[in-house]
Amino acid sequence: MHFKNLKYEQADGVCTITINRPDKMNALNIETISELGFAISASEKNHDIIGIIITGEGPKAFVAGADIAEFSEFSADAGREMAHKGHIVFDSIERCTKPVIAAVNGFALGGGCELAMACHIRIASTNAKFGQPEVNLGIIPGYGGTQRLVRLVGKAKATELLLTGDAIGADEAKVFGLVNHVTEPDQLMPKALEILSKVAKKSPLAVDKILELVNAYYEKEGNGFELEINEFSNCFDTADFHEGVQAFLEKRKANFTGN
Repeated sequence: MHFKNLKYEQADGVCTITINRPDKMNALNIETISELGFAISASEKNHDIIGIIITGEGPKAFVAGADIAEFSEFSADAGREMAHKGHIVFDSIERCTKPVIAAVNGFALGGGCELAMACHIRIASTNAKFGQPEVNLGIIPGYGGTQRLVRLVGKAKATELLLTGDAIGADEAKVFGLVNHVTEPDQLMPKALEILSKVAKKSPLAVDKILELVNAYYEKEGNGFELEINEFSNCFDTADFHEGVQAFLEKRKANFTGN
C-alpha cells in the first residue's frame, strides 16, 4: 500500500502508520488526513491485523500541527469542510474496532494533539510536547480537540491549555491522564508493540466490544450501560468465550479464533 504522505508497514499482525512529512514537521494537510482515513479503513478490514500504531517520521515531531499555509486564506465554508473531513477521519480512529496506539515521538501540537487523543492509547517519548495552540492564531481546535481534551484531562486543565495555548511535556501529560506511558525515545515503539502483543492474545470479539463500550460512555444519546449488558450477554454465544473459560479451568493459554 503506497501513499504520498504516509509510510504504511505491516508485520506480525501490527500495522504501523507513519506520518511522513518531516520537512514540514509532519504537519497535517488535507491530503494527509485523507490518506490517513484510507489507511485506517484498510487496516480495520484486514483480518491479519490485530492493532495499529500511528507515529511520526523523525525524532522531532509526531505531528506539529495542521498545515497552516494551506488554510490561511480559507473562507468559513472552506473551514467547515476542512473540519468536517477531519472529524470523519479522527472519529474513525476512535471508533476503530482494533486498538490504535499513538506513539508520540516529539511535538504533538494542534492537529497532532488531536490525532493522538483520537487514538485509544497514547505512549510518549520523554521529548514529547502536547498542546492546542490554535488560540494563538485566532481560531480554535477543529478536529475534536475541545471535546477530547476535556474528556482526558478534565475541565479545569483543558480550559487552561485551550485558553493559553501552552504546551506540556510528557511527564506532566501523564500526570493529567493525557498519556498512558512515558518512555525513552528508543523504547517508544517497543512499548507500543508490547501492549499490542498482550492484546493479540485476547479474543478479537471481546476487544472489539470493549472499544465500542468505552466510546459509548461518552455518547450523548443512548445508554452505554444498557449497551454493555447487551454486548456482555452476546459474548456467551461465542466460541471465544467457551475457549477462554475452558482454558482458565484447564490452567492453559487460550487459543482465540475471533468466533
